[in-house]
Amino acid sequence: MGKSTLLEAIAIAAGFNAEGGSFNFQFSTFDSHSVLDQYIRLIKGIKKPKDGFFLRAETFYNVASNIENLDSEPKAGPKVKDSFGGASLHEQSHGESFFSTFSHRFRGNGLYILDEPEAALSPLRQMSLLSIIHELVTKDSQFIIATHSPIMMAYPQSRIYELSEKGAKVVNLEETNHYSLMKQFFSDRNRLIHHLLKE
Repeated sequence: MGKSTLLEAIAIAAGFNAEGGSFNFQFSTFDSHSVLDQYIRLIKGIKKPKDGFFLRAETFYNVASNIENLDSEPKAGPKVKDSFGGASLHEQSHGESFFSTFSHRFRGNGLYILDEPEAALSPLRQMSLLSIIHELVTKDSQFIIATHSPIMMAYPQSRIYELSEKGAKVVNLEETNHYSLMKQFFSDRNRLIHHLLKE
């Protein structure tokens, strides 16, 4: 349905790099983003966010590589990786690098755009991310998240938009296809698996 394309367009229109990072990340590994950002207009409030980050699961490796490149240049002052917890994101597992970003880089009073943040996270880590999101929301932060995870969609103050051939509509968690499928799986997984694996 183009969730990632829409999120990318929102992020670029908000001033983020197409491949991700904070507002001041300016690099391009491969210029493949759509031109949708040229056809949308964001409605902004009077308060400008003091922090922000665009996380794309598929290009986070490129962000980590850019941080390594920036930190390899001789300069005075702290390294970029220090704001991500101090350890190289490449020297951590995929999930650990995501979680270091959420735990250390997100400071509050910001706009955080996350494209499938659950991609590298276990269910327990997804629940921990909900806790981080809640803490940051209490610090005047806004999140825009594209996700397939019913855990992520369970945040009580979220507004869920479901995209389909008919357009976008606001739904409750229990109305989403992802929730229904997971509920069906856990309610009667043997029957579902039987139908999936039958010859």
